[in-house]
Order: sequence, then structure tokens, then C-alpha cells
Amino acid sequence: MSPNWMPYGSNANMPQGLLTMIAAAEENQDLWTELQFRTLACRNLHRIPPSSPSHGSAGMEILQSRFAKRKTSNLRNEILGSLRPAAVLIPVVRREKLTVLLTRRAAHLKYHAAEIAFPGGKIEKSDADPMMAALREAEEEIGLHGSFVEPVGYLDGYLTGTGFHVVPLVAIIEPAFSLTLDPSEVDDAFEVPLSFLMDAAHHKIQMREWQGRRVSYYTIAYGEHFIWGATAGMIRNMHERFTQE
Repeated sequence: MSPNWMPYGSNANMPQGLLTMIAAAEENQDLWTELQFRTLACRNLHRIPPSSPSHGSAGMEILQSRFAKRKTSNLRNEILGSLRPAAVLIPVVRREKLTVLLTRRAAHLKYHAAEIAFPGGKIEKSDADPMMAALREAEEEIGLHGSFVEPVGYLDGYLTGTGFHVVPLVAIIEPAFSLTLDPSEVDDAFEVPLSFLMDAAHHKIQMREWQGRRVSYYTIAYGEHFIWGATAGMIRNMHERFTQE
């Protein structure tokens, strides 16, 4: 895919027609129309994949405790150098009211069983870049074909306590898609209104003990679904980027 779809990075680089659309969109009280979403994506998302994580403080705390016994002059750099690359797709479905497509991981998995997640996984050597990895994983896990996916930009890189640097790719999804779940990886897929996820009132911070440390993390409750950890953290980062001036 050509990188031309990526955002302009600043108002100074935007065509006048898009600036006019932005001004019109900002007068709309509903922040999460498709027009406003595209506007905010152009303005606030990364144009290229982030090369290092800048979000995931709980993950850094967990890894620091794991690396604590190592003799090193720069613990942070050693942790960053050990990270494994991964990518996820954040699929925003272009319905009358935008939604976000999420999955529930299979209950039999060894790690993160039954947790709410975005489709994604490790970046393989055969993947040209994080975007291609996210698209490949989405098709493998839930059968979402790339022809329905329009990438619009990247969130900040996210550091997990399991030692991954996750690159989140945000994309608009045409609603005519159909899904085929891989039961070895996914038990369910469902949609949550984007407006719900972008409402900071639904973002709660919880604390837990982990290897002798108290770590904090975001949680979001939606009906019977409890979103937490890296998935909630990336949703929070999306909220922060989309609501920044």
C-alpha cells in the first residue's frame, strides 16, 4: 500500500479544502461523525509507525521488576532493546454511528485467555511493516479481508508487561464485511460505539500487585465486556490523541 493515505501531521501541510472541512466539522456537536473522525485522524495520528513505545507505564514497571537483578548502567535501554515487535488493528466500522470492532480471545489460550483484544500479533519476518502485520493478523484471526480496510494512521507505540512493543494501526472498516473467526485464537467478536470508548468518564484506573509492585492500568466496562490492560491503554491513548488541541 502507498503511504499517501497517512495524515498530514500539521494544519500547515493540509490542503485548504480539508481545512475548510475541519472548520465545518468542529461546529458539529457530535465529535464522532465519520467526517470528524477523519479530520482528527489526519491531524493527530502518526504518519509512520512509531519506532519505540511511549505508552504503557504499567508494562515498563513490570519489566523493570523483571530486569531488576541485572547489572546494567541503563536499565531502560536494556528493556527497550529486548522488546519483541507486534502490531494490532484498531478497526473503526463506518456505520451510521461509528463503532470499534473488538475480539474476545479464546478461553483455552495459555496467555491472556478470554481477554478483550484488538486483532493482531507478532510482526513476522515476512511482514513488510507493522501495517501489513496488522492486516495479516486481522484476516487470520477474524477473517477481515483487507479490501474492507482503509488505514488512517498510527497511535503511539505501546509497551506491554509481556515484553512487546505494539504498534496500533487505526483503520476505517467498510460495514459490508463478514467475519470468520479462527476458534484456535478467538471466541467472539463484537462492536462497541466509538463515542462510548472515547468518553473519558468510562476510563477507570485500577491497581494490582504484580511481583511485589503495585501497578496501575486502565479499565473500561461495556455491558458484559470488561476491557483492561493493553487494550484499554490503547483506547485511552486514542482518546488522548483525538482530544488534544
